[in-house]
Amino acid sequence: MPASPCPQTKGGADCGRGPCCFPGRMNRLCNSLEPRVMDDDMLKLAVQEQGPQDEAGQLAKQEGILFKDVLSLQLDFQNILRIDNLWQFENLRKLQLDNNIIERIEGLESLTHLVWLDLSFNNIEAIEGLDALVNLEDLSLFNNRISKIDSLDALAKLQVLSLGNNQISNAMNIIYLRRFKDLRALSLSGNPIAEAEDYEMSVWAYLPDLVYLDSRRIDDHMKELAALQQQYSLDELKHREKQLQAQLESAQDLRKELEEHRAAFVEHLNGSFLFDSMYAEDVEGSKLACLPSVAELLEAYKDKFVIICLNIFEYGLKQREKRRKVELDNALCVCDAEAEKKEQGKHKHSVFEEEKHLVSLSAIQDEADITSTEMKIVEYGEDITELYNALMTLEMQLVEQLEETINTFERNIIDLVGLFIENVQSLMAQCRDLETHHHEKLLEICINTLEKMLKGELDADLPDDVRALFVDKDTIVNAVGTSHDIHLLKIDNREDELLTRVNSWCAQLVDKIHKDEISRNRQRVREINQYIDHMQSELDNLEYTDVID
Repeated sequence: MPASPCPQTKGGADCGRGPCCFPGRMNRLCNSLEPRVMDDDMLKLAVQEQGPQDEAGQLAKQEGILFKDVLSLQLDFQNILRIDNLWQFENLRKLQLDNNIIERIEGLESLTHLVWLDLSFNNIEAIEGLDALVNLEDLSLFNNRISKIDSLDALAKLQVLSLGNNQISNAMNIIYLRRFKDLRALSLSGNPIAEAEDYEMSVWAYLPDLVYLDSRRIDDHMKELAALQQQYSLDELKHREKQLQAQLESAQDLRKELEEHRAAFVEHLNGSFLFDSMYAEDVEGSKLACLPSVAELLEAYKDKFVIICLNIFEYGLKQREKRRKVELDNALCVCDAEAEKKEQGKHKHSVFEEEKHLVSLSAIQDEADITSTEMKIVEYGEDITELYNALMTLEMQLVEQLEETINTFERNIIDLVGLFIENVQSLMAQCRDLETHHHEKLLEICINTLEKMLKGELDADLPDDVRALFVDKDTIVNAVGTSHDIHLLKIDNREDELLTRVNSWCAQLVDKIHKDEISRNRQRVREINQYIDHMQSELDNLEYTDVID
């Protein structure tokens, strides 16, 4: 395959990035120099040297260049050991840090607009610290000590990746790169992986959208041939990827569903989670499950308990929808009221601007008679006051209307929450009743079992740890009582958690709505006052000018 021009520049010009432009390039750092710190002095000097050198550039140097205005920064061959102090370059697009002695990728969190990053010819061992660079398109890590391609997931826009002359050996690294749909140029030459006989064919097959590999353009015919050669492996890989994607989508759906359940305060009540949690820490209860008749008793108890939990769950989702509707109705009422008053206010503004402001001021300025001028000034001032009163009246009407709307909403939402709490407490009481009934039946079975054991009439062969509970009546009664207490505590805790959260949600929601209305009112009053002050200021200036004249 013939060599192609450098894929990273137009016309094949030197890109200064790797072996495609400098064959046999060596790290030219002066090892006699001490490692340097990226401090403000270094950064200021770099910005000044790389800035414009014309008259405008000299003026910028005198006045000082703001780091936030810098779009490109070159810091190569500086013997930098650690990346630091770049947080001020918030709008940086291009950063060149090649040919230093950097050991870790760090300190780039604020460079969210970065598009081009060169970290070639350093001592980096792991890819890290790039999660914030969501706009990065071109990344060079050529000639480092990297052995694994990972931690690039956030770079969804990545188009060019240079990883030549590293220590990458595992073919799974190529498969990892399949997730980058925009990747067009890749360099892996100089790695152990590139020495494999089927290296190029594997890359061409697994990365079908790639255009350049190791600075050479990939022939479409060779891509097709590679795909055929690796067809079995590709089909298997695609099948695994499809399964993984389905699992990810399923997990995402479950997370969304759980969020909805949490919003209804009934998460994990659509099954046996609460029941299972009661026995998770109940050592004695688990031991007693092996007694004759207890298994059947426990199964019946679980079925009835889960049904009650499902009732709570379904009721919670229905109440969630009712609360959501009340919130939506309130928001619509507020929007409609605000829109109505806003239109009325605009109308009054328009009338004043068109009929009073423009006409009256011009008439006042052209008036030759002082008495007439003074009268018109007074009249215009009265018009301003009238407009102010009209706008403030509209705002007061809106405040009263919204206060009534919000108070109605507050009553409705509190009533809904109160009803929800009341019914949940009733259903939780049923859970406790079931637990008490189960406790009584279990205690009865245990006492009968103890009596049979004392009489030697017990046919069942019980484990030693279970027999240890039947040494006397007090021991078995205490064991059953401890189990009962654990179960009741779990039920009480889940009920308390639900009530606390729904009450807190209600209080925060009502408080937010009231605060939002107060904030809206203050903003509107401020706008009216600013507008009226501006009108009055123009009138005052006109009156002052007339006096001077």
